[in-house]
Amino acid sequence: MPLKVTSTEKEPGVFMIVPEGSLDTNTYSILEKRVDMILEGQPRVIALDMAYINYISSMGVRVVIKTRKALKQHDGNLVVLNLQPQVRKVFEIINALPSEQVFASTEELDKYLDRMQKKMTGN
Repeated sequence: MPLKVTSTEKEPGVFMIVPEGSLDTNTYSILEKRVDMILEGQPRVIALDMAYINYISSMGVRVVIKTRKALKQHDGNLVVLNLQPQVRKVFEIINALPSEQVFASTEELDKYLDRMQKKMTGN
């Protein structure tokens, strides 16, 4: 199944990227190109909603790790949410993401982002 990727800027500097399909050797470059475009603007947060990813290979994992590293260089954050059980298992096996950056739902992510923003503004 080809990979479809949509992205939206939820607020200035905060992007939601939603890939759909299989994230593998044949499709990873589609997500990588979208991420690279967004990274040019040095976003504060990229949220990667993986609800519609049914398979991920090492190349897909590489895009996620590369994104995380690029964001950290500019004090940005990558958060991942809605991992399917089989995809979550891949990340757990290779210990690719800190658990505080993986969210079970959009609601859980929104609460985290709200706390983060309040912390930055001193509220």
